[in-house]
Amino acid sequence: MADDTVVVWDEALLAYDMGDHPLDPVRVELTIALARELGVLDRPGVRLVKPEPADDALLTRVHDPRYLDAVRAAPRDPFFAGFGLGTSDNPVFDGMHESSALIAGASVAAAEAVWRGDARRAVNVAGGLHHAMPARAAGFCVYNDPAVAIARLLDLGAERIAYVDVDVHHGDGVQEIFYRDPRVLTISLHETPLALFPGTGFPDETGGPGAEGSAVNVPLPPGTGDAGWQQAFHAIVPAALRAFRPQLLVTQCGADGHRLDPLADLHLSVDGQRATYLALRALADELCDGRWVAFGGGGYALVEVVPRAWTHLLAIAGGEPVEPARLTPPAWRELAAARRPGREVPLRMTDDADPSYEPWQPNGEPDAVGRAIAATRRSAFPLLGLDPHDPRD
Repeated sequence: MADDTVVVWDEALLAYDMGDHPLDPVRVELTIALARELGVLDRPGVRLVKPEPADDALLTRVHDPRYLDAVRAAPRDPFFAGFGLGTSDNPVFDGMHESSALIAGASVAAAEAVWRGDARRAVNVAGGLHHAMPARAAGFCVYNDPAVAIARLLDLGAERIAYVDVDVHHGDGVQEIFYRDPRVLTISLHETPLALFPGTGFPDETGGPGAEGSAVNVPLPPGTGDAGWQQAFHAIVPAALRAFRPQLLVTQCGADGHRLDPLADLHLSVDGQRATYLALRALADELCDGRWVAFGGGGYALVEVVPRAWTHLLAIAGGEPVEPARLTPPAWRELAAARRPGREVPLRMTDDADPSYEPWQPNGEPDAVGRAIAATRRSAFPLLGLDPHDPRD
């Protein structure tokens, strides 16, 4: 297996543009620009790969053919309605099918590169559209590129794929698509569905018939910061992955759990997000011989957060983390200020936050995060052959 890291990128990925909408492609543009200015994309072991659009054969591994027809037709019909399209969350836009298929194709290219041994790790920061359902757009997502990529891995012979979703919103589309498939373990940490879209992701969602234990959900209370989030991650994710023994790790790395994000209410820092990416890479190294495919996802602090978080992701996948205290390059600051005048442009790659945490323990009086951890462990761990009360699991 090559030790290279593939970054799947083409400016055409920026065409997934819903107009005056929270999911603004400028966040991806500024991520790639920041990574370039810091030299992350010029490292000897990093290769940029240009994607091709996913064809209908790939897309229909996940999506209903009638839905594809609707996505193609909607931009030509001013009165179109249905399939979740034409709403404020999922407005119709020109080239919707083509740009959505290109994002899916980019995620498939990342997955194929790792599975075939062309690279150890691969990243598509434009991907991570995890809410799309088989026959319905949802949550800013038209085609579910993580699910299409996972389906492609299964077609190539993969038998155990783990998907870890650290977006602030539950990874409902990916969970739904593989809920009855024991070959795919989905793990999602997210703000509680009692407070946030999409209203799913409770601890008792643990997999369908024949796939019991294949879904793990960690709903966290509003206001959870780095310490609580890291405690929950480390109390759930490593043990579940070790029990499942994946051949390859797929992750959705939405940056919208940050305290500045306008659409949710977790209080993470860029430093905490960076710590999570380091932990995911370490788990891929431990369990999957380093095979790690990472996607972007949500993130609506377009200048202040997303470019830094995902540049840390690209750097960690590329082999060498960027130091938190590193200054953002002046040329990037100028670009960010020009693209979004009036936004506060970060001067450094850190929030000066401490992402350390206390390991979870089952004794004592738990706080809200501790209760969430305990509920997830009680629901999911026995199905994975783990002791929900033993902190060593």
